[in-house]
Amino acid sequence: MTTRAIPPGRPDYEKALRKAGVRITRPRRIILGILSSADDHPDALEIFRRAVTIEPSISLSTVYRTMKLLEGMGAIQRHAFEGGPSRFEPSGGDHHDHLIDIETGDVIEFKSDRIEQLQDEIAKRLGYDIVHHRLELYGRKRSQG
Repeated sequence: MTTRAIPPGRPDYEKALRKAGVRITRPRRIILGILSSADDHPDALEIFRRAVTIEPSISLSTVYRTMKLLEGMGAIQRHAFEGGPSRFEPSGGDHHDHLIDIETGDVIEFKSDRIEQLQDEIAKRLGYDIVHHRLELYGRKRSQG
C-alpha cells in the first residue's frame, strides 16, 4: 500500500503527549517517529510492522494504545475507509479529500476548489452551513487502452 500524499506539517507527537502528562517510553518514541515520518496513511498493523524492524520487543497492543491516545488528543485522525482497517494521518494541515484505489488500497489525497464550492452551494441551497465534511471516493485505475 503506497500513498502519494500532500505533505502536511509534521506534528510533534512527543511534545503533545508530554504536555498531556503521558510518559514517553522507547517503544512509544519509535512509534511516534514512524508516524512523524510516514507519508502514507498506515494502519496499526503497518505501524507495528515498521516498529518491530527497529525494536523487535514492541507489541501490537502498545501501537493500539498509542494510536488511541493520539486520536483522543486530536493529534491524529482515524479513517475507516470502506473495506479495510482503520488508517491514520496527522490532524490539522490543509483540508483535503481522499481517493481510495479499491484494488491496491492506495490512498491518494487531493484538493479541488470546484468540489468545495459545489458543496457550499448545495448546503446553502438547502439552508445549511457546512461545519465539517469528509469526502472519500473509491475507484479503480483506468486501463491504458
